[in-house]
Amino acid sequence: MTADRPEHPAVARWRATTRARALGSAGERREQFATSSDIEIADLYTVADLEALGFDPEHDLGLPGEPPFTRGVQATMYRSRFWTMRQYAGFATAEETNERFRYLLEQGQTGLSVAFDLPTQMGYDSDAPEAEGEVGRVGVPISSLADMEVLVDGLPLGDVSTSMTINATAPILLALYVAAAGKQGVARDRIAGTTQNDILKEYIARGTWIYPPASSMRLVTDIFEFCAAELPRWNTVSISGYHMREAGATAAQELAFTLADAIAYCEAAVARGLAIDDFAPRLSFFFAAWSELFEEVAKFRAARRMWARIVRDRFGSSNARSMACRFHVQTAGSSLTAQSIDNNVVRTTVQALAAILGGAQSLHTNARDEALALPTEASARLALRTQQILAHESGITETPDPLAGSYFVESLTTELERAAQAYLDEIDAMGGTLAAIEGGFQQRQIQESAYRVQQQIERGDLVVVGVNRFRDDGAGEAKAALQRIDPEGERRQIERVRRVRTERDPGAWTAALARLEDAARGTDNLLPPIIEAVDAYATVGEISDRLRTAFGVHRELITI
Repeated sequence: MTADRPEHPAVARWRATTRARALGSAGERREQFATSSDIEIADLYTVADLEALGFDPEHDLGLPGEPPFTRGVQATMYRSRFWTMRQYAGFATAEETNERFRYLLEQGQTGLSVAFDLPTQMGYDSDAPEAEGEVGRVGVPISSLADMEVLVDGLPLGDVSTSMTINATAPILLALYVAAAGKQGVARDRIAGTTQNDILKEYIARGTWIYPPASSMRLVTDIFEFCAAELPRWNTVSISGYHMREAGATAAQELAFTLADAIAYCEAAVARGLAIDDFAPRLSFFFAAWSELFEEVAKFRAARRMWARIVRDRFGSSNARSMACRFHVQTAGSSLTAQSIDNNVVRTTVQALAAILGGAQSLHTNARDEALALPTEASARLALRTQQILAHESGITETPDPLAGSYFVESLTTELERAAQAYLDEIDAMGGTLAAIEGGFQQRQIQESAYRVQQQIERGDLVVVGVNRFRDDGAGEAKAALQRIDPEGERRQIERVRRVRTERDPGAWTAALARLEDAARGTDNLLPPIIEAVDAYATVGEISDRLRTAFGVHRELITI
C-alpha cells in the first residue's frame, strides 16, 4: 500500500487480519508488483482508490459514443458490428499477394491490409541497385501503376477498405491506389481505407524516412488537404504508437509519444489553413497490444479520453467526430518467440482480447510463425480464426466497455493518463514534438526502456515462457512449414518495371514529372501532380527521385 493511497477502515482491518494471516503462511511472489510503465499495482483496489485519484464517473467515464469516449467511440460498439478483421499481408509479387487477399476475404476477413517491401517504402524501384535482395521480402513490391493494378485485380475496391502501411512514399502509394480504383470505375467518394502516413514515428523508432522533417510534414499535410476535398472515406493518417512500442516503449510512452505526434500533425494542418474539423474526423491511430491485459485495456481507454480532451482544449473543436480516437490494433510482433512457436498463439489471443476489451475498431492478429518468416497461408488462417472465435464465442462483445467500473481498471486508466501527460508536458517544455525528436528525447526514452526490459529477461525477473523458463528443449517442438519467397519473383518483378518504362508514353511521362518537380519547389498540394505522374506510369523511384532533388535527403545525426 503506497503512502498516498487512503485506507477504508474495513480494508485496514482486512490487511491487519485476513491478509496478514495469509502472508504468514505464504509470502507474495515478489516484493513489488508493477506494470510495464512502472505503475505500482496495489494488493487491493476499492472505491477509495478512485476517490483518491479524483475520479468523476460523469467527467472521466461518460457513456459509449459520447465524449470523452472512454467507453468507446460507438454507442453500441460490437453489438451492432464487429471490429474490422484486417490481416496484414504482402510478399513476393503483386500476383501472389493478390491471391492471398482473395483467400483471406473468402475466409471471412473484412478489410485489406497491405505490407510493402523495403524498396517501395524507401522510394526505390525493384530494379534499383539499392533494392537487390530485398524485393518482395517483407512485403509486396509496387513500382508502378501496373503493379498496383495487379495487386487489386478483382478486389471490390468500392466495398472493402484497404489499409496501407506506408510512410515516406505514402502520397505516391495513395495516388497509385486512387488511379487503380479509377481504372476499375470506382468513384473517389467510395474509396475507403487508410494510409499510415506517420513520418514522425519513422524518425523516432523505425527509420524508413527519405526527406528532411519539414518536407515530410508538408507531404503529410498535403494528404490531409487532398483527402478532405476528394476522398471523404479515407483515413489520412494512422498515427502509430505500434512501432515505438515494438522498439521498446512502455505503455505510457507509447500513449504519450503517439499523442504528441498527433498534436504535431494537427498543428501543421492548422498552420496550412485547415480548420480542425476539416481533417480531424479522418485521423486514426495504430496501437500495439501486449500481453499485460489490464494495462493494455487501460491504455486504450486512456487514449480515447486524452485525445478527446486534446482536440477540444488545444484545438477548440466542439465536434464529437473530431474528438473520437478511432484506432487499429496489431498484436505485439516483438513478443513472438522463435522457440516453441505454438506458444505464440496463446500470446496473440491474450493480446487480441485486450484490444477487443479496449474497444478497437480494427485488429490484426499475428501468426504463430512470424518470428521465423512471413506467415504461411495456414498460420494466417489460424490468426484470423482467433479473432472470429473471440467475436462469436467468447461473449466479450455483448456490451460496450465491459470492464468499466472496475476499481483496478479505472484506477489504472487514470494513472496511465497521468503518466502519459507528464511526458507530454515535458515535450511541450522542449518546444514541441519536432524539437524533442531533434534532441533525441523520445528515442532515448525508448532505448532506455528497451534496455531495462532486456536486463529483466536476462536476469529471469521477467519470465518469457519457452525462452528463459519452461523451455521445451526440442522435446515437443514441431518443425513448422515456413513461407518461402521464390527468388524468381524478383526477376519477374524487375521485368515488369522495365516493360512499363518501354511501353509508356514518353511525352506524357516527361511532362508529368517536370510538373511534379516544379510543384515540389513551390507550395502547391503535391497529390494532383503525383496522381498525374502515376497515370503516366512514372515509377515510385522516379517520383521519389524528383522529390529528393527538390527537398534533399534526411541524414540522421549520430552523437557519441
